[in-house]
Amino acid sequence: MLDRSDTPQTDLPHGIGVGYKAQHYADLMADPAPVTWLEIHAENYMGDGGRPLAQLRALSERFAISVHGVGLSIGGEAPLDKAHLARLAHLTEWLNPASFSEHLAWSTHDGAYLNDLLPLPYTPATLARVCEHIDEVQTALKRPMLLENPSSYLSFDASTLSETDFLAEIAARTGCGLLLDVNNVFISAHNLGMDARAYIDAFPVQHVGELHLGGHDEDENGETPLLIDSHGREVADPVWALLDHTLARTGPRPLLIEWDADVPDWPILRAEAARAAEALSRHRAKVPA
Repeated sequence: MLDRSDTPQTDLPHGIGVGYKAQHYADLMADPAPVTWLEIHAENYMGDGGRPLAQLRALSERFAISVHGVGLSIGGEAPLDKAHLARLAHLTEWLNPASFSEHLAWSTHDGAYLNDLLPLPYTPATLARVCEHIDEVQTALKRPMLLENPSSYLSFDASTLSETDFLAEIAARTGCGLLLDVNNVFISAHNLGMDARAYIDAFPVQHVGELHLGGHDEDENGETPLLIDSHGREVADPVWALLDHTLARTGPRPLLIEWDADVPDWPILRAEAARAAEALSRHRAKVPA
């Protein structure tokens, strides 16, 4: 367990990041503004060599790098995969990223990887298991991590804690920071009939080391459309509005634009990054000198 003095959170600049995609390499190296940092998915860089690692080494000389894991299954009932954790530790050791983050979710069962980030009930037993796994990750990586709030499509009758209280208790017990995904909040609020602004108001923002934005899609099956965290389009206007409400509480934080499916040409992604930079600038101007 880390001492509370070891967190917040990350060494990322309080500016704009984008999820790195290889087709944008030349554009980023030539003229990246307003982007000041990049996120990579850890599982794409656990090999021993080749062009991906060569490009990553070059990018790391110019940009702060955030490593975002998708395969640890921190919320799973089974022990963490030791081999996966060892590969992750090797990556963070040589790359020395400014931040590492993972999801409050599970994705494995009986040795099978389900290729999805699934929700979990918010109970004392689940809390103890997640904290144990986070302690193991932070010990292996020798650094604090950030834990991301999920996008939810259902809730559990077994839950005895709110999601915000659950996350606050995890941060208090483990010393980890939190990654607040604003689009995930919007999706969960819509799907579960919650108030997104009330969720933000209850969130333990003192632990937030990073903010995320992404696009979502609608599944029209049923009377009420279900929102899906697709990361495959521009950020919706109501999510931008929720970001403003969030920044009013958090102040400027490292802010990422995620676009992982149907990845656009660089000018389109850059325009999203520029809009995010404008939002940060508005709230930076409100912070007393």
